[in-house]
Amino acid sequence: MAKIFCIANQKGGVGKTTTTVNLAAGLAKVGQRVLMVDLDPQGNATMGSGVDKRQMALSVYDVLLESASVAEAAVYSEKCGYHVLGANRELAGAEVELVEVERREKRLKTALADVLDSYDFVLIDCPPSLSMLTLNGLCAAHGVIVPMQCEYFALEGLTDLVNTIKQVHANLNKDLAIIGLLRVMFDPRITLQQQVSDQLKAHFGDKVFDTVIPRNVRLAEAPSYGLPGVVFDPAARGSQAFVAFAKEMVDRIDKL
Repeated sequence: MAKIFCIANQKGGVGKTTTTVNLAAGLAKVGQRVLMVDLDPQGNATMGSGVDKRQMALSVYDVLLESASVAEAAVYSEKCGYHVLGANRELAGAEVELVEVERREKRLKTALADVLDSYDFVLIDCPPSLSMLTLNGLCAAHGVIVPMQCEYFALEGLTDLVNTIKQVHANLNKDLAIIGLLRVMFDPRITLQQQVSDQLKAHFGDKVFDTVIPRNVRLAEAPSYGLPGVVFDPAARGSQAFVAFAKEMVDRIDKL
């Protein structure tokens, strides 16, 4: 039975998509069956998984509007080793179209229920805003993984996200919880980053993952080749950190 996780942060540019595709590739590398769901109309996670968003016959848009099943719309990325339920610009229209329909915030949860036995992990890449798409992700998920930079403004954004998760938990999804905070783009030479990292650990304790993802050029280069860093350059420090994070995730889930 698959565990479903949203990778979410209401602050933009914190590495949500990089985290999603590299965690998916890392989990695939350690023998897990993974489905990556792209809920962002920009389709960056789709392209970053070696799938051309312009060539897809079916996408997550069709799944949300119930004109296709997940099994029909998901494609296997040979290079990356996991399945992709991709997104493209069509998805922007889903926001408007879902406003009038019943169970609009539960569409993704209902669709994923049919494939949970086929995967060990389902990872959902959410847009940076709290939209109907993000709400679908949060309603479908068992937990939220929050990638964050160790900077002052990141702490501000985290407060908003925690409040949002509490609201969704109270009203729409009793299973939803923060699984953990992942420190990304980390540079230990910067004193402020070290201080914010210490604050996070003091406040959130074991909710902060032990693995830290360093700032790494190879991870930044990988999307231009349509690959996660873990596949593009397995020897890079950032790639090795994501594989270590995948192992930590598997261990943490076993203990839940």
